[in-house]
Amino acid sequence: MKARMNHRVANPEAYQTMRQLEKFVSESGLEPKWLELIKIRASQINGCAFCLDMHTKDARKLGETEQRIYLLNAWREADVYSEEERAILALTEAVTLIAERGVSEDVYAQVREHFEEKQIVSLIMAINVINCWNRLAITTGMTAPANL
Repeated sequence: MKARMNHRVANPEAYQTMRQLEKFVSESGLEPKWLELIKIRASQINGCAFCLDMHTKDARKLGETEQRIYLLNAWREADVYSEEERAILALTEAVTLIAERGVSEDVYAQVREHFEEKQIVSLIMAINVINCWNRLAITTGMTAPANL
């Protein structure tokens, strides 16, 4: 894909607004590794190579293992994720694909089992922010760096 525009230059105010949302999420008290799992899984679903490249690197810097990153696309069949992480991943998929099936009562109950309401809102915000970043990156033609 060829870059169509640099959205940061084209509309710096919009970019700064997104950065503020990102700051809110990063300061929400959620585990940084959880945030990276959200970012990677949503970016896999959305097919955002730029964000996948960035967030797999960020996850490794936080100590995330290669195995857990590789298995993320098949998290239901892998036993390397905690119950909290499974709830987060189920919610990430449901919110990212909300137009297809909504957020089921089962997914919501799974999340409620592990998180308080304030944390749930922060999780939803984290999922929404990465989905917005994915849509910005894909629409404007941002590509992953070629580090081969």
